[in-house]
Amino acid sequence: MLEISVYKIAQIILMARELNRAEAELRAFIDQLTDEEKASLVAVMWIGRDSFDASELEEAKRTAFEEATTPTADYLLGSPHLSDHLENGLDALGLSVVDAEDDLMR
Repeated sequence: MLEISVYKIAQIILMARELNRAEAELRAFIDQLTDEEKASLVAVMWIGRDSFDASELEEAKRTAFEEATTPTADYLLGSPHLSDHLENGLDALGLSVVDAEDDLMR
Protein backbone atom coordinates (compact mmCIF):
# COMPACT_ATOMS: atom_id res chain seq x y z
CA MET A 1 0.00 0.00 0.00
CA LEU A 2 1.23 3.48 -0.83
CA GLU A 3 1.83 5.82 2.07
CA ILE A 4 1.34 8.86 -0.20
CA SER A 5 -1.81 9.96 -1.98
CA VAL A 6 -2.17 9.94 -5.75
CA TYR A 7 -3.12 13.62 -5.42
CA LYS A 8 0.28 14.46 -3.89
CA ILE A 9 2.08 12.48 -6.58
CA ALA A 10 0.06 14.37 -9.21
CA GLN A 11 1.24 17.66 -7.69
CA ILE A 12 4.84 16.46 -7.89
CA ILE A 13 4.38 15.33 -11.51
CA LEU A 14 3.00 18.72 -12.53
CA MET A 15 5.81 20.60 -10.78
CA ALA A 16 8.43 18.26 -12.27
CA ARG A 17 7.14 19.06 -15.76
CA GLU A 18 7.76 22.77 -15.05
CA LEU A 19 11.03 22.24 -13.22
CA ASN A 20 12.72 25.37 -14.51
CA ARG A 21 9.93 27.46 -12.95
CA ALA A 22 8.92 25.30 -10.00
CA GLU A 23 12.10 23.68 -8.68
CA ALA A 24 12.14 25.53 -5.36
CA GLU A 25 8.45 24.81 -4.81
CA LEU A 26 8.93 21.15 -5.72
CA ARG A 27 11.89 20.78 -3.35
CA ALA A 28 9.90 22.38 -0.52
CA PHE A 29 6.91 20.13 -1.24
CA ILE A 30 9.03 16.95 -1.19
CA ASP A 31 10.93 18.07 1.92
CA GLN A 32 7.70 18.43 3.92
CA LEU A 33 6.58 14.86 3.16
CA THR A 34 6.85 12.26 5.91
CA ASP A 35 9.57 9.62 5.63
CA GLU A 36 6.90 7.06 4.75
CA GLU A 37 5.55 9.27 1.96
CA LYS A 38 9.08 9.85 0.62
CA ALA A 39 9.80 6.11 0.56
CA SER A 40 6.54 5.45 -1.29
CA LEU A 41 7.30 8.23 -3.76
CA VAL A 42 10.75 6.80 -4.51
CA ALA A 43 9.24 3.31 -4.81
CA VAL A 44 6.69 4.54 -7.37
CA MET A 45 9.49 6.17 -9.37
CA TRP A 46 11.54 2.95 -9.27
CA ILE A 47 8.54 0.90 -10.41
CA GLY A 48 7.97 3.39 -13.23
CA ARG A 49 11.52 3.02 -14.49
CA ASP A 50 11.35 -0.79 -14.17
CA SER A 51 13.82 -1.14 -11.31
CA PHE A 52 11.07 -3.00 -9.45
CA ASP A 53 7.85 -4.69 -10.56
CA ALA A 54 4.53 -3.44 -9.21
CA SER A 55 4.22 -6.68 -7.22
CA GLU A 56 7.42 -5.68 -5.39
CA LEU A 57 6.03 -2.43 -3.95
CA GLU A 58 6.71 -3.34 -0.32
CA GLU A 59 10.28 -4.38 -1.14
CA ALA A 60 10.81 -1.15 -3.10
CA LYS A 61 9.57 0.93 -0.14
CA ARG A 62 11.80 -0.99 2.26
CA THR A 63 14.78 -0.50 -0.06
CA ALA A 64 14.01 3.22 -0.33
CA PHE A 65 14.19 3.49 3.48
CA GLU A 66 17.38 1.46 3.72
CA GLU A 67 19.23 3.19 0.89
CA ALA A 68 18.22 6.79 1.61
CA THR A 69 21.64 8.47 1.70
CA THR A 70 20.83 11.78 0.03
CA PRO A 71 17.87 14.13 0.47
CA THR A 72 14.87 12.74 -1.40
CA ALA A 73 14.36 15.91 -3.43
CA ASP A 74 17.98 15.83 -4.64
CA TYR A 75 17.69 12.17 -5.55
CA LEU A 76 14.40 12.52 -7.43
CA LEU A 77 15.36 15.72 -9.25
CA GLY A 78 18.45 13.90 -10.49
CA SER A 79 16.16 11.76 -12.64
CA PRO A 80 15.65 13.52 -15.99
CA HIS A 81 12.37 11.67 -16.60
CA LEU A 82 10.89 11.98 -13.10
CA SER A 83 7.35 12.86 -14.18
CA ASP A 84 7.27 10.01 -16.72
CA HIS A 85 8.60 7.50 -14.19
CA LEU A 86 6.02 8.55 -11.60
CA GLU A 87 3.16 8.28 -14.11
CA ASN A 88 4.40 4.90 -15.32
CA GLY A 89 4.76 3.69 -11.74
CA LEU A 90 1.22 4.68 -10.85
CA ASP A 91 -0.07 3.01 -14.02
CA ALA A 92 1.80 -0.19 -13.15
CA LEU A 93 0.17 -0.10 -9.71
CA GLY A 94 -3.26 0.29 -11.31
CA LEU A 95 -3.66 3.89 -10.13
CA SER A 96 -4.65 6.77 -12.39
CA VAL A 97 -3.20 10.22 -12.00
CA VAL A 98 -5.45 11.76 -14.68
CA ASP A 99 -8.32 12.82 -12.41
CA ALA A 100 -5.98 14.30 -9.81
CA GLU A 101 -4.05 16.21 -12.49
CA ASP A 102 -7.31 17.52 -13.96
CA ASP A 103 -8.43 18.74 -10.51
CA LEU A 104 -5.10 20.49 -9.98
CA MET A 105 -5.24 22.20 -13.37
CA ARG A 106 -8.65 23.76 -12.65
